[in-house]
Amino acid sequence: MTAETTVKKVRAPRARKASSQGGSASGGKKAVVASATPTTPKTTSASKKSESTTIHRLRIRVRAYEHGILDSSVKQIIDTAARYNAEIVGPVPLPIDIKKYTVNRAAFIDKDSREQFEMRIHKRMIDILNPAPKVIEALTNIDLPSGVNIDVKMM
Repeated sequence: MTAETTVKKVRAPRARKASSQGGSASGGKKAVVASATPTTPKTTSASKKSESTTIHRLRIRVRAYEHGILDSSVKQIIDTAARYNAEIVGPVPLPIDIKKYTVNRAAFIDKDSREQFEMRIHKRMIDILNPAPKVIEALTNIDLPSGVNIDVKMM
């Protein structure tokens, strides 16, 4: 019996720590998510389901090496879609792809002397919900600066 009481005493604080840590960290997050989830998405999803059963989504991924050009082109896309009263989600910043290259400075000797170069690819994502044909036509005719790569998917 002494071993069982010792085990129970040892296990009880661990359970309290796990529940107190998990409860405070995840409980706070769950409370925020739970309070945000019922108010906004469920009411809109219920109204969308009543309007139409399928939601068409135009997903636009924009990539560029310079963030300034990227932000200006994203703003231009959003302004064009907003002109036709399209429902827009975003722009969502995606993680930056960093490609690093290491090069020897000398051609023959000095292996220890190297240079490092990197290329940063900035990305943004925009979703347009239930786009009208006029919105799609306006987005195809948009003129964006060079160095901006656009991927468009219909989901």
